[in-house]
Amino acid sequence: MSMRRRLLTSAAIVAGMLAGTSASAQTLSTKLVVSSLTRPIFATHAPDDPTRLFIVEKRGVIRIFNLETGTLNSDQFLNIDSITTGGTSTNSEQGLLGLAFHPNYQENGYFFVYYTATAGNGDTYVRRYNRGSDADHATTAGALTILTVNQPYSNHNGGMIAFGPDGYLYIGLGDGGAAGDPGDRSQDVTNQLLGKMLRIDVDNGTPYSIPADNPYASGGGDPEIWSLGLRNPWRFSFDRETGDMWIADVGQNNREEVDFEPAGAPGGLNYGWRCKEGNSCYTSSSGCSCSSSYLVDPIYTYGHNSSGGYSITGGYAYRGCAIPELQGTYFFADYATGNFWSATPSKSGGFSVQSRTSELRFSSDGGGTLGNVASFGEDANGEIYICCQSLGRIYKIIPATGETDCGPPPIPADFNGDGAVDGVDVGFFLSQWGQPGGPADLNGDGSVDGADAGIMFSYWTG
Repeated sequence: MSMRRRLLTSAAIVAGMLAGTSASAQTLSTKLVVSSLTRPIFATHAPDDPTRLFIVEKRGVIRIFNLETGTLNSDQFLNIDSITTGGTSTNSEQGLLGLAFHPNYQENGYFFVYYTATAGNGDTYVRRYNRGSDADHATTAGALTILTVNQPYSNHNGGMIAFGPDGYLYIGLGDGGAAGDPGDRSQDVTNQLLGKMLRIDVDNGTPYSIPADNPYASGGGDPEIWSLGLRNPWRFSFDRETGDMWIADVGQNNREEVDFEPAGAPGGLNYGWRCKEGNSCYTSSSGCSCSSSYLVDPIYTYGHNSSGGYSITGGYAYRGCAIPELQGTYFFADYATGNFWSATPSKSGGFSVQSRTSELRFSSDGGGTLGNVASFGEDANGEIYICCQSLGRIYKIIPATGETDCGPPPIPADFNGDGAVDGVDVGFFLSQWGQPGGPADLNGDGSVDGADAGIMFSYWTG
């Protein structure tokens, strides 16, 4: 049999096998990674650092978990417990809530935190800190306050901050609390940052400047605003490969929602609160009505019941290597019920959502039952973690067959990392044909097509 025929035969066999193995058929599990934490509220990594996970404890402490040794540093990376409020209560929505490392952290040592302060109702502060004399310790000396937002109530404070692919800092703010946004703050764009997604440039200005393409950069509203109509965007994230933005917005009485903002979308999108809760009308607002055509509907909602939940926790689009079939799949959960879901972009442009509760709620290694999921986390390799606040534990999403070490392929198109580009890799490539990006998008143009096939065959080793 010729090499070409062997190639096509092998590809056909593997493609046939993979055709029946969609993302929805992938079986997952969870593994206990670290315990004995104090209300872990978030976990993330520093840029270009695959060896460590930075864990945010709501009380005002950041700790470091060494992924290589599987040990938690005894020393704290940062302790600002004395200036935060709400961190001592599991039920409180306040405390140290967010952490984002500057994209050039390895050079400048800057990182940013989001917390509620001890004064008033727990006003929101975004502050910049600096790495200390060694990589395991930060310093409070020279801390710079970037932004302060007055909070009228002690709930719906948001808490997520993240750098987007554009290098700007995004800040998610809730509507300020109480029920039903009584001040109609989410729709008010003048002297009102609450209920918004903010976007600022922390590399210019004092202490920041406004990106020129922000929707109100030239007037008509607060220039920091990027989008509006949010109730409590507790957790949002960017797809590290596509730049798409996922926002999980906590609902009021009936619905929880997932909002999706594709990369390149213009600023000024209005996600509807308080005119709408999810896809349903809520109440009248000075800024919109339920039928307003410019309101952006969520891609997914679920009801307030035991099969859904009562408080959504947003996660990440999976971009790790341990589960290649799930590339681009977004994970989220409900804090109250412990239910889990995933959303996978479809070829038609929509999303396929499936329950993951039976797979992810129970740890495979005797680590107990997951609950009070306050956040997901992501390491430098794109693997996803789950922060269970009241349990004081962090888990990792792994294949049901067990965790395996993996990393970027040594050569392009070696999708299974075995050191060769062969029929197995071709089979995987064919299963990804027509997908909007992913590991088979070798030229990074947002589509798996003939151009990528040409690149793959240029590395053919057989």
